[in-house]
Amino acid sequence: MPDPGDLDLADVPGERLTTEAYRRDFRLRDGEVTGRNSWKLERRQQFEEGHSPSWDAFLRGDWQEALRLHGEKRDRWERIAREDRARGSVFHRVRVVEEPLTPYLQWELHALRVQGESGSPVRVVSAEKVRPLEAARPLPEVVTLGGRVLYEVRYTQAGLLDGAVRHTEPGLVARWERFVAGLYEDGEDIASYVDRRVASLPAPRLTTG
Repeated sequence: MPDPGDLDLADVPGERLTTEAYRRDFRLRDGEVTGRNSWKLERRQQFEEGHSPSWDAFLRGDWQEALRLHGEKRDRWERIAREDRARGSVFHRVRVVEEPLTPYLQWELHALRVQGESGSPVRVVSAEKVRPLEAARPLPEVVTLGGRVLYEVRYTQAGLLDGAVRHTEPGLVARWERFVAGLYEDGEDIASYVDRRVASLPAPRLTTG
């Protein structure tokens, strides 16, 4: 387990990017990665998804339609996985999970299963695995691309994407890459986790108020 200070981004200078600037920068840099893997850590348990038909179906209370629409993305994820393999670069995702699951996370885990089964590897780790590093604050949402750049992805209090802070200091990027890769090695495959802990759950319900 790394020293928490080695991963702390609170006072580390970086370049603040708006949501659109982050998306543009990510697409550009991701397309340039060859021969080196990339990593993503997801820690928050609640987000708000925009422009997602499956999420919209979930909000309407149509759980089966939400799951069906997840499945419709299988071809897209298979294409992305083929393109990544052709570049010699695989995008790995680690999903930190707290139980009982939030409604959002129950929805997202089914989406991540489709990604994992389509060739974009996803593994799950329990929140207890990272809690020793969170005495000061929860771990941030982080993406590293090819060992060259790290994005601390930002969200509003409501869980809407709010751009990112870009870091390019090689030592910082390397520390985070090793950390997320280590979590991935210790994690459980997404399909196994969903079969074991999620598939049998009743349809989640969002509460209001």
